[in-house]
Amino acid sequence: MNEIYGFLRLHKELALATVGSDGKPKIRVFQVMKIEEQTNTLYFATAPGKEVYGQLQNNPSVELLAMPGNISVRITGNAVLDVPDEIAREIYSTNPVLPRLYGNYRELVYFRVSMESIDCYDLSTNPPSLQHYKF
Repeated sequence: MNEIYGFLRLHKELALATVGSDGKPKIRVFQVMKIEEQTNTLYFATAPGKEVYGQLQNNPSVELLAMPGNISVRITGNAVLDVPDEIAREIYSTNPVLPRLYGNYRELVYFRVSMESIDCYDLSTNPPSLQHYKF
């Protein structure tokens, strides 16, 4: 698992798939803001007016995907919208982009994804290898 967390620290941009009100998948790129290894949790931020926020409220099931080069990491889990205030402040203050775009950390909503499973594919090996982790 340590290699997965190291991978996510190097490749913070992930495609996040949610379920839209029409029941169809919706995908956009998010940046991992914080990783909590002991609880297998990833933290993110978004604006409350964005469509993704409503989608997470209506259906918390998500998938995340990172794929630089021949390594693919897919994460399934559920989004939880109850991030403690001290973590929200930490995320805002440690990310150089957020203060440029938003005047205060309270202008954002923060969510965490409790990971249920991770599939790590290495397409550079023959045959390709798969490591599966379930929590």
